[in-house]
Amino acid sequence: MHGSRDMLAAAAEMIAGKLSLADYLRAWRKPLVTDRPRFLCIGVNYRAHAIEMGRGLPDRPTVFIRYGSSLVAHEEPVVAPLASTEFDYEGELAVVIGRAGRRIPRERAFEHVAGYACFGDHSVRDYQRHTTQFTPGKNFDRSGAFGPWIVTRDEVPDVQALGLETRLAGELRQAAPLSDLIFDVPAIIAYLSEVLELRPTDVIATGTPSGVAAARGKEYFMRPGQLIEVSVSGIGTLRNPVVAER
Repeated sequence: MHGSRDMLAAAAEMIAGKLSLADYLRAWRKPLVTDRPRFLCIGVNYRAHAIEMGRGLPDRPTVFIRYGSSLVAHEEPVVAPLASTEFDYEGELAVVIGRAGRRIPRERAFEHVAGYACFGDHSVRDYQRHTTQFTPGKNFDRSGAFGPWIVTRDEVPDVQALGLETRLAGELRQAAPLSDLIFDVPAIIAYLSEVLELRPTDVIATGTPSGVAAARGKEYFMRPGQLIEVSVSGIGTLRNPVVAER
């Protein structure tokens, strides 16, 4: 890894249009966990997960947001909050936008993708259920994760062929192919870009498969001292120790 001055110079070239976001990510393979990206998340987007949560299949994507302050990078600890004992794991594929666009048609959606990463959309379930809005349960400080790096789109010829797994303390808790998504990546990009202009560095979390603790029982929730791992084939494994909030 080069020094921070070299990274800043590369970032300046990217902003000036001399270096594409994809080239920047390829060179540094570094997650963009800052306050700058917008984190747009899709909920209830696997059929089996919708069923285990007692929901019908949605007609349109369920969208909520996370703030950068709710996320940590690879190998940094995620924080189990004092306010709850229902800290749940949710492994996901993240899509990083590399080209701005509004009203993007499905058939051109991948032209706007810079790359992919792993995402831990870990949830504080009781706070998520306080109202019909997901925001409180999804935005506890340092509760989620993003990384371990960004793999560029050209390295992933078929995102639907990838598989996702989540392990807690070494035990497999979630496993599903990306082909099980209710709304695939092009459908998500087309829908979101009807609402707002997607911008470079925007991150879209595509949803979690079945197997979450909320559908299994209280003994399955994450506890301090455990290790949570989110793996996507061809992308990598995002690892985070779980610690207690002080």
